[in-house]
Amino acid sequence: MSSNTTSSLNRFWHLPQATICGSLGCGLNGLSQTDAEQRLQRYGRNADMPSHVVGPLRAVLRRLLEPLSLILLVAGIISMGTGDVIGGAIIVMILALSIGLDTVQEGHAVRAAEELRRSVALKAEVLRDGTYREIDVEEVVPGDIMRVRAGDIIPADALVIESKAFTAGEAALTGEPYPVTKQTGVPTDESDTSTALFRGSVAQTGEAVALVVNTGPNTMFGAAASALAEVQGRTAFERDLHEFGLVIARLTLALVLIVLAVRVVFGRDVLDSLLFSVALAVGLTPELLPMITTVTLSRGALRMAKRNVIVKRLAAIHDLGAMSVLCTDKTGTLTSAEITLARSVGPDGSEAPRAAELGAIAAALGGDRGSLDAALIAGADHAASGWSLGGQQAFDFSRRLGSVLAMRGQDQILIVKGAPEAVIPLCTQQRQGGTVAPIDDEGGAAISARVHALAQEGLRTVAIASRPWSGAPREIETDDEQELIFEGLCAFADPPKPTAAAAIAQLARAGITLKILSGDDPVVVKRLAGLVGLKADRVLSGSDIAELSDDALAVQVRSTDAFGRLAPDQKSRIVKALQASGEVVGFLGDGINDAPALKVADIGLSVDGATGVAQSAADMILLASDLEVVADGVEEGRRTFANILKYVRMGASSNFGNMLSMAVASIMLPFLPMLPTQILLNNLLYDLSELGIPFDRVSPQATARPQRWDMKRLLRFAAIMGPLSSVFDFLTFGALLYLFQATPDEFRTAWFLESMATQILVIFIIRTNGRPWSNRADPMLTASSLIALVVALVVPFTPAGAWFGFVTPPVPLLMAIMALVAAYLLCAEWLKSFAIQAGPGRSRRPHPAHHRAA
Repeated sequence: MSSNTTSSLNRFWHLPQATICGSLGCGLNGLSQTDAEQRLQRYGRNADMPSHVVGPLRAVLRRLLEPLSLILLVAGIISMGTGDVIGGAIIVMILALSIGLDTVQEGHAVRAAEELRRSVALKAEVLRDGTYREIDVEEVVPGDIMRVRAGDIIPADALVIESKAFTAGEAALTGEPYPVTKQTGVPTDESDTSTALFRGSVAQTGEAVALVVNTGPNTMFGAAASALAEVQGRTAFERDLHEFGLVIARLTLALVLIVLAVRVVFGRDVLDSLLFSVALAVGLTPELLPMITTVTLSRGALRMAKRNVIVKRLAAIHDLGAMSVLCTDKTGTLTSAEITLARSVGPDGSEAPRAAELGAIAAALGGDRGSLDAALIAGADHAASGWSLGGQQAFDFSRRLGSVLAMRGQDQILIVKGAPEAVIPLCTQQRQGGTVAPIDDEGGAAISARVHALAQEGLRTVAIASRPWSGAPREIETDDEQELIFEGLCAFADPPKPTAAAAIAQLARAGITLKILSGDDPVVVKRLAGLVGLKADRVLSGSDIAELSDDALAVQVRSTDAFGRLAPDQKSRIVKALQASGEVVGFLGDGINDAPALKVADIGLSVDGATGVAQSAADMILLASDLEVVADGVEEGRRTFANILKYVRMGASSNFGNMLSMAVASIMLPFLPMLPTQILLNNLLYDLSELGIPFDRVSPQATARPQRWDMKRLLRFAAIMGPLSSVFDFLTFGALLYLFQATPDEFRTAWFLESMATQILVIFIIRTNGRPWSNRADPMLTASSLIALVVALVVPFTPAGAWFGFVTPPVPLLMAIMALVAAYLLCAEWLKSFAIQAGPGRSRRPHPAHHRAA
């Protein structure tokens, strides 16, 4: 659609009608068909921007160009080219499987935008050439006069110019659970939107005529759609993996080039040096990392499914474990999103059921069946039994009250129900127990103070008044609503879920800060925060945030845990501000207004029963709308990270050390310390030993705090454990050369045995922060490790050993190798606590704001 020229009148509901008409170049009598067609060309169709669709080929290429993927691809091709066809094919197959699984996970943004388009009205009623006519919703243009009735989905953002008992449900847009009354005029309150209709909200009662101001992407709804259509960026897990790949690529390239160059300078055979360098590169490459990552995350997804969590994007499991801040909407996540009758208060402030009973009768006989009336009827069960309707005056949204004449036998009573500020001035008396007393100025002030106090508690109030009716039943007139008896107040709440406070405390123990990002009133948000155990001395409103720069907001979000009256784009601004501070941010929401924040967060969480837009934008869907499920998911995410970290630690502790030793030995020795085929066999058996890592147990300490990769700390970990491995390699070299006078074949065989034993057995030490015997490995890991070790120790003594250039070493030499392996494992256990203390863990480094696929 063309959008070179847009209306985009921001906060138009604070402008007079004449100003808006002047900006749009229209009047209040509707458009001509010719003018409408010209505006359609000028402003574009009333539809969202098309999603950025990434084809399968580009998606595959993007993943293939990652540093780690390129290393694996080159290593696999060279391995096949130098004779190791099986090993090279395995590397390429693992890479293809990993890329294929990731590519299948894509496409969420396209489905989300399509869901948005389907959820908006297909037809709209507009005034064209002096008459109302139905047109396609995409043909609505700024300047149109449109008419909406109860049940309609509002097709554009518009200014109300006529209103007849009109209310709109905006919960999906703003998080406000109560219906919003719409009226004409210019509001004085900065946060008041009662004169505006918003695209995507639902007309609940009455009828309204409105001037269309913004269409398509310029609407609040369109802003959500535009966010979902943005190009995919890297997640926290993908950024870490990319950075890890770059580190491996640099180390591999540097080591290979140095070895090749030095050996050629020293006059060694060029072809042998090249083959050795290639084998060294393959040995340094963590080719099983994609497979171990995928299998570990897949197992995590299966376990999370048993905990009522559907995982749409595998990498999100890691991101959930790394999460340090969880932002959540209020309605439907912390609260039940069901309006309930919280209190029935008499004129003196005491609990009195009569107000709720009369309110339930009025709601049952003549209410609009909205959420408040439904709560009244449910809260005073059977109160309306036996009563019939003798007459009524429907709820008048300009007067903000309505009345019914209720009859039961000889009893006739006029019941008036409405806003306290509308009902109380009509009352001359108040009920006190079984008697009726006049209302004086002091009594009126006390009632007003009580309404204010209930509002401070986050409760919405409705006043109930009555008077006996004499005479025949008839329709109620305004003059009948006089000299009433004030019966009391009905207070309504959207209460917090019973499990919310405990779940928030559980998240806090796990090192996760919770922040409430709501479209509801800041007073209500502050009250809810107190109820669920959050400190909310200060609540920032949307108008406050609008005045802050991004840098200033990044400072404010650190000390503020509750936000109210937020627009959708402000929620995403808060998420980005937290990310700029180095936090890994999750967002839990269920409405259209949450879609932009769900998209921009590191991990987007939605719930079963949420809007299709929110579910499409999320990475995970909680089948149980409860924060306890999130806490369980966090633990699962950290478990998967811990197992992936074990593989990385193995490479840092022994594999990298052995390859470094091999590189040094190849330069110093007059012969190759290990043949290329022996290196590749070493690498294959080493990888096979790690196949059980995804199934391994994880200690509670490893899941206690948020964790993510930190390359600097990972390198420090390698700087402790890698050299330890090299030290024992050099001791082995010395023993073989000077103590046993080993031949080149005996040297290679003995070092192969020592290398395999140290690389494989060290996993049982570094897989846990505690002692290996107090936290035993899973049988799957034990089996894969010991089977690979047995094969490595047996092959040199079989006829197959000759194929790889192995010979049978003398027994004293084998005993010395066993002693060196035992000494290495003891030293590794001793140094482990120092290495892990400085090793990989949670990173709080700032990272640029980014976008993800919905």
